[in-house]
Amino acid sequence: DSLSRLFSRCGHVQSVDICDKPEPAQKKEKLTSKFFNCKTAKGFQVAYVVFKKPSGVQAAKALSQKGPLLISTECHPVKTGIRKWIASYAASIVDPEELKAEVDAYMQDYDKKIAEEEARAAEEEGVPDEEGWVKVTRRGRRPGLPRTEAASLRLLERERRKRARKELLNFYAWQHRETKREHIAQLRKRFEEDKQRIALMRAQRKFRPY
Repeated sequence: DSLSRLFSRCGHVQSVDICDKPEPAQKKEKLTSKFFNCKTAKGFQVAYVVFKKPSGVQAAKALSQKGPLLISTECHPVKTGIRKWIASYAASIVDPEELKAEVDAYMQDYDKKIAEEEARAAEEEGVPDEEGWVKVTRRGRRPGLPRTEAASLRLLERERRKRARKELLNFYAWQHRETKREHIAQLRKRFEEDKQRIALMRAQRKFRPY
């Protein structure tokens, strides 16, 4: 707002984009939410001021000869220090009702989009294209999981149990290693005893004095 006000004397300011560093001009996506994807640049910043007419650029270049531009004035003061912190904290407090309304509206649009895609897939199922190919969709004998809250909760509960079981096995992993080590030691001991017994039987079978 301050940059738009300062450069408005040069001409109609169409937009002002603030970036972390100089970068090629790219068309930025319009933010549809004030709660999500609101990344603010910190530290030194670079601003791109876009004028509606090219004459605004030439007028902006001539401003350097007229002295410095003051962002904070008596008519338009810029908050700094503790006042800025208080304003930032007040702006960070989210209205639950407004947030809920935005999330509900987003989910309605998302559900509508998914329903349209499923309806389109159902219409195209089993219908060959121009070359005679039939598109295989996920609809069939084993359709995907329903996108319902109950199904999501069941899936989360199943994952939680699986993770807990895995953590329990990892917790007692040292016991499994000790058991396996003892089992291998017993097998080696039994193998040595069998070798001695076989050697003794061979010796008795070869030595027959009578």
